[in-house]
Amino acid sequence: MTKQHQQVPGAVSTGPERTYDVVVVGGGAAGLSGGLALARARRSVLVVDAGEPRNAAAAGVHNYLGREGTPPSELLATGRAEVARYGGTVLAGRVVSARRLADDGGDREGFAVALADGTQLVARRLLVADGLVDELPDIAGLARRWGREVLHCPYCHGWEVRDQAIGVLATGPSGVGQALMFRQWSAEVTLFLHTAPDPTDEQWEQLAARGIAVVHGEVSGVDMTDDRLTGLRLRSGRVVACQAVAVAPRFTARSDVLASLGVEVVERKAGDHVLGSVAAADPTGATEVAGVWVAGNAADLYAGTIQAAAGGLTAAAAINADLIAEDTARAVTAFRARVPATLEPFSAQMEADVCERVLGDRRHGL
Repeated sequence: MTKQHQQVPGAVSTGPERTYDVVVVGGGAAGLSGGLALARARRSVLVVDAGEPRNAAAAGVHNYLGREGTPPSELLATGRAEVARYGGTVLAGRVVSARRLADDGGDREGFAVALADGTQLVARRLLVADGLVDELPDIAGLARRWGREVLHCPYCHGWEVRDQAIGVLATGPSGVGQALMFRQWSAEVTLFLHTAPDPTDEQWEQLAARGIAVVHGEVSGVDMTDDRLTGLRLRSGRVVACQAVAVAPRFTARSDVLASLGVEVVERKAGDHVLGSVAAADPTGATEVAGVWVAGNAADLYAGTIQAAAGGLTAAAAINADLIAEDTARAVTAFRARVPATLEPFSAQMEADVCERVLGDRRHGL
């Protein structure tokens, strides 16, 4: 199912291009969920998957009802097979840009989609679901442990590090709240202030009441023993023991395709602190660029796997409704062109003619 140019039932070949009802950018939970719903709606749909799921480093997907603990790769393989079962196609590749065909002049509708290998596609609608990038604090060794001992979401990984010594690396004002949250999973939580501002008097009292230790000074690296994180090293040389580290990455939307389409990417902030960026969209995922939807982490910084899948379904339903409206408008135009000018659609005379034709078919056993 990953061969280039594999035909989807209903896809139209136009020379070197292939035209689909919908091209989905991104083969994660959001993209595959959207692709599945669209394929089941009998749309020609192509999911282009660059093979870079955000949760690739994680051992399992959590809080996904019925799939708890499933390895991410297994969940995605199942999703790809389900899309294929209903006539959709998943193509291994990377979308590098897209543009409105109308911008080239002429009356062509839809979008030209360019892949990194030179493949050119045409889509009536686009669903961008290629997620975001977790930008981690620039600390030696930290990124190599991402998805293992280094984590950010207690609902995704808190159970797996329960009762361990958890260090919370603060890089902004949310550090205290993150420490208080992880205290739910362990009684041994240490807040590393690192580059964050000092807590307020109220926050100091909260930390003390919950028994959360506080360490001043910037963190310079991680300590390892037998391929396991065992502590955080301060610039002073002091090492503070911990078995897991919670961080607050900056969540940055993958913006190349969005930028090429002119989709607005907006920052999400907590006060003056930038948490990340997402595509501006309405609750269905529709952007201000007509014909372009977003789903998953491209639209929601905090969407877990199950929320991303739900977002893909929501966007797919909206896209299909939009296509139905366009298909119906085209059909009405064609219908009117076949109707004599003296017989307006839905006139009494036309209704009588239609009834007579139906009755005649019945009399002849048709």
